[in-house]
Amino acid sequence: MSLRSFIWEYGEKVAGYDIPVVNEREARAAAGILGILGTIIMFVGIGFNHTMVARIYLGFLWVDFTLRMISPKYVPSLLLGRFVVQNQKPEYVGGLQKRFAWSLGWLISLPMVWWFVLNWDITFYKVLICVLCASLMFLESAFSICIGCIIYEFITRKHAKYCPGGICEIHIKEPIQTFNFIQKAIVALAMIGLFAGTYTFLAYEQPKTFFGEFLHEAVLTKAQLQKEKDDEFQKEADKEFENDN
Repeated sequence: MSLRSFIWEYGEKVAGYDIPVVNEREARAAAGILGILGTIIMFVGIGFNHTMVARIYLGFLWVDFTLRMISPKYVPSLLLGRFVVQNQKPEYVGGLQKRFAWSLGWLISLPMVWWFVLNWDITFYKVLICVLCASLMFLESAFSICIGCIIYEFITRKHAKYCPGGICEIHIKEPIQTFNFIQKAIVALAMIGLFAGTYTFLAYEQPKTFFGEFLHEAVLTKAQLQKEKDDEFQKEADKEFENDN
């Protein structure tokens, strides 16, 4: 294999497609597998300080994305995804844009290897990198939205071919894809309810971890934080007064 073919011929050659492609169905399945494992480890493993579990997962994630940049043929997560969806009709997408997206995933996983695998030094902002990685995998697995593919098209200034979900092709929405007024109202109310519920939980639920404490303080204004501190001080003062009596 020449260097040129290694760089520009990423994926499999499939009849009817003029560029090498990868199966988006197994890529989405792989993203779902990695995403659910990452979510469990992030909120359970790290929360209970099971550092070895998190280190093994993050080390595996980095190796997995490294292999993806070389070739999609022998990547553990993609092969697991293939096993899950092997009876589904393949959905082919352009190989180069997926390689670029997975290269971004590799770049995101690289600092996590240093922070969490080689040197366990967990902070809120470092955990946000993990959240970003899990969010990108969720978007790919749940909605077939490949952020890296969108960035690839923006950087190269070329009209990409065979994008996930067929978004590269110019098309008119089918009636089933459109919204009437009532449906728009339901979506708006659902989104408002989601954000309002999240804010209410973060603002008024007593946090029990440093991560929860940070989120709690992030959604409150300075005045609200000061009032909360004053109320806590008053509560402690009242308790001391009762004890003295």
